[in-house]
Amino acid sequence: MSDSRMFSILTLLLVVPASISVHGAISGEEYSTTAISTTSLHCWQEDEFSILTECARCNPFQMKSWAPCARTGFIEKINCAKTNKVEYKSCRSSWMDERLFWRFERIMMCLTVVLVLVVIARQRTLDHLASEKVRRQILSI
Repeated sequence: MSDSRMFSILTLLLVVPASISVHGAISGEEYSTTAISTTSLHCWQEDEFSILTECARCNPFQMKSWAPCARTGFIEKINCAKTNKVEYKSCRSSWMDERLFWRFERIMMCLTVVLVLVVIARQRTLDHLASEKVRRQILSI
């Protein structure tokens, strides 16, 4: 098997799963947006609100039963100013964002180390082939 073919296969085996993993983590269900009709706006979408309970993780039952929990897995309790209505709103956790960021960084560092090793091995192979070519040329004189 040629070195370039081996390099291509190795690159595909390493880069594709890492990119799928990172892409899935970033563009997964927790960051999806949905179209909202103007007839069913929540009070926090059209009014000022205050946060009663900070963004917290939903339990498994809430994730299945509440739509706001199902979207991101985190929820906060809010109070709308005009209507004085208490509602629950889906939120993004800074803890989760930070965790995804560091996961991405670890994947990129591992990928960097692996690809550096591949480049070093490839360079050694090419150096060996070049020295063999020079040796054959010298012997043929």
